[in-house]
Amino acid sequence: MKVVEILKLGKEMMKVLQESCIKMEDYRYVEMYDEYRDIVACGGKTSYAVAILSERYGISERKVYYLLRKLSKDCTIGAAR
Repeated sequence: MKVVEILKLGKEMMKVLQESCIKMEDYRYVEMYDEYRDIVACGGKTSYAVAILSERYGISERKVYYLLRKLSKDCTIGAAR
């Protein structure tokens, strides 16, 4: 399969992602966000969840807070137009 063929398959979704200011690499943190919600739902404190996830995903706590904030935002498709 050629690169252009893959781009054609996901062209519309990539366009929506770009218009929403969502970076392609953000998909890597969807499971992390779900894990965070599970920890907090079971009574864990945010700082505890962030520390666990920071270690588990090999990123700084500051990056975890940033990603949690980013993934929690409402989507604003087409707002930049």
